[in-house]
Amino acid sequence: MRFSSFPNLLRSLYTFSNFTRVRPAAYQSLQYNRTPLRSMPTIPFLGSLFGSSSSSSSNMSYPDQRSSDEWRAVLSKEQFRVLRQKGTEAPFSGKYDKFFSDAGVYTCAGCDAPLYKANHKFKSGCGWPAYFDSIPGAVTRHEDSTLGMLRIEICCANCGGHLGHVFKGEGYPTPTDERHCVNSVSLNFSPEDKPVQEGSK
Repeated sequence: MRFSSFPNLLRSLYTFSNFTRVRPAAYQSLQYNRTPLRSMPTIPFLGSLFGSSSSSSSNMSYPDQRSSDEWRAVLSKEQFRVLRQKGTEAPFSGKYDKFFSDAGVYTCAGCDAPLYKANHKFKSGCGWPAYFDSIPGAVTRHEDSTLGMLRIEICCANCGGHLGHVFKGEGYPTPTDERHCVNSVSLNFSPEDKPVQEGSK
């Protein structure tokens, strides 16, 4: 018996989780309201694998205070889903997963604030761009307790856009032993280090 490759398995789980989590409005109107049992947490099946429910990042105040309508006007549908609604893109699908450069800066796709230097990026094989560190002060961290486990969500310190999660102690040969697992759709790349040197954004 032949098993699917890991990337295909992740894509299947992602597709299934979105199918079980998102229902058309017409279907929802036909359903009656169910009251969940109080003793049992309500987590959509597999849907929480590819999202975040960190409430502390939503309650924080960020310098860039645009409304949801203003964000919708400047972001694509997918960028809005990931950056503003804490979604996750499918693994191995992002444009920066396998992109590497010797110099440059990765910036927030929402507000253009510099987040990571090109030399912070490393090959992790996880399906999303991985960085061992961020530009000092560029990223905030918040506890995320979806799936009954504790993860650390990372957000842009300027606009609060959801970037992904950071994992520690996985044994990668990096200076920090951390992996910032970031959605490609949350990022842009600038081949020059100008924004970091100026510190203007």
